[in-house]
Amino acid sequence: MSTDAVAIIGFIVLFALMLLRVPVGMAMGLVGVGGFGYIVGGYPALKMIGQTSMRTVTDYTFGVIPMFLLMGAFVSNSGMSRELFRAANSFLGHLRGGLGIATIAACGGFAAISGSSVATAATFSTVAYPEMRRFGYPQSFATGVIAAGGSLGAMLPPSTVLAVYGIITEQDIGKLFIAGILPGLLAATMYICTVGIIGFVRPNFLPRGPRHTWKERFSALRDIWATLLLFIFVIGGLYGGLFTPTEAGGMGAGGAFLIGWLRGRLNRDDIRRSLLQATRTGAAVFTVLIGALLFGYFLTVTQTPQKVTEFLTALGIGRYGILALIMIMYLILGCLMDALAMVILTVPIIFPVIVHLGFDPIWFGVIIVMTVELGLIHPPVGMIVFVIKSVVPDVSFSTIFKGVLPFIVTDLIRLVILIAFPIIALWLPSRM
Repeated sequence: MSTDAVAIIGFIVLFALMLLRVPVGMAMGLVGVGGFGYIVGGYPALKMIGQTSMRTVTDYTFGVIPMFLLMGAFVSNSGMSRELFRAANSFLGHLRGGLGIATIAACGGFAAISGSSVATAATFSTVAYPEMRRFGYPQSFATGVIAAGGSLGAMLPPSTVLAVYGIITEQDIGKLFIAGILPGLLAATMYICTVGIIGFVRPNFLPRGPRHTWKERFSALRDIWATLLLFIFVIGGLYGGLFTPTEAGGMGAGGAFLIGWLRGRLNRDDIRRSLLQATRTGAAVFTVLIGALLFGYFLTVTQTPQKVTEFLTALGIGRYGILALIMIMYLILGCLMDALAMVILTVPIIFPVIVHLGFDPIWFGVIIVMTVELGLIHPPVGMIVFVIKSVVPDVSFSTIFKGVLPFIVTDLIRLVILIAFPIIALWLPSRM
């Protein structure tokens, strides 16, 4: 059997296993080892399992993932999200749609120190949703804003998806984190503008909240010093070259623990919960990562990336035409797969095409994460929508998706802007 036939059968088996709800990491590992063993031999394939697993869990570079996950767990369990929402609400809540704007601003701040879209959405479903409903905001708008704000966790550093992309493509993770800052701020700004447009077009749709005094505003502002300190410490150290990404993760986790403990926000149960949460999530990520590396060896021996590159470049539609095809593929996959699994499965195949076409790998990492971010909220499978539904069970999926639609349009416009102006993502990394 030819290697092309083996590769095609491998992908068919992989998607069949995923449809049977086999965990993505396990499915990729099984197909990778089976396909590699068929072509190269059983003994090398079995030997590859042990070597790959041990190398992955002991590699210093990969330590960036559990460290930032632990930082995010400490941040989530120390109540910083409520402080961010209170501060944003005190300044913006009196505007039409102000609670929605405050939610997006607070989600952006929380995402910048937690690095998790799912954690951001779950947290603000409990913090912001009850407040918006109390002031008469429609369910669709309230959940749509939380879904859009939660997706910022995929872009703003420290982003787990950007870290995994950097590991797979051997790009500088620190530069990837810094590259995500301006696009992340652009995303938050465009989401806020979207809320403003909705309020302008439908003035009776979004109510105004109470106006806070300047004393209340400064009081709320004082409560977010810990968040600002942690973000400046970690990202400033990374940008200034004081830390490697792994060291920044360790310092961030230690800083989040000390701030939470010294402020009396982390007791023994909270610390235990944070450690377990980070360990479970880290184990899941590493399972997918090991499976992807095993599947990558199978792709290498079948020369799939090279053949995909030859096929796409032979279409004669230009490099931006090929990029558009890749983005459409990611939007379709976003309906079917988890964001991290999507990146891990496809990047080893697509990345050689991008390099061959002359696109900047750092810029493409940001574009990929933006597209994945869109997949987190668009129907029919948006992961963040399912998270919100689990926290707020009285809201239907159709209601949430209805609220998300304006923000999906915003995301598509932002994707076009970043493709047209790569400097938005590349300016800060070029200054490092």
